Amino acid sequence: MAEPSTIARPYAEAVFNLADASGTLAEWSTSLAMLAQVSENDRLRAAMVDPNLSAPQVAGLFLSILAGKLSGDAENLVRVMAENRRLELLGEVKRQFEALKNEREGVIEADVETAFELTDAELAGLVSALEKRTGRKVRAQVRLDKRLIGGVRVVMGDKVIDGSARAQLGALESALKA
Repeated sequence: MAEPSTIARPYAEAVFNLADASGTLAEWSTSLAMLAQVSENDRLRAAMVDPNLSAPQVAGLFLSILAGKLSGDAENLVRVMAENRRLELLGEVKRQFEALKNEREGVIEADVETAFELTDAELAGLVSALEKRTGRKVRAQVRLDKRLIGGVRVVMGDKVIDGSARAQLGALESALKA
């Protein structure tokens, strides 16, 4: 069986190409977020794998929940994915679409973990430093993690910048053992 990311890629690329050509990247981002959220519902997940429900019935469930909130193209995506029994991949399609969108817009997502709440000025300074370092616009998602003891840990794609006290203590421990 192929990986979910491999199966989701053609859908994400098709949606991205359509959205990019029509200038509707933001609208598609919103639609995919709603679809991904609906696809996480336990009752809908059960319906997606229910052999007694046809693809049009499953698609109809999705479309009825999001009635009036999706474009015609987004509704067609739901129908195609339902027909191919791929609706459970909507979260992965959204993730890959966002990665393509961010690349097009020159944006990089940064997951910032901090031991203490950052002020707006501290966050702005951190984002500015990251933008200088990467040469791209940085969109930061901040969350607290008391286990860091102090400092911050930033993850951008496959790059990790760990300026936490916990990491420094770990490095000191390793140096002392050597």
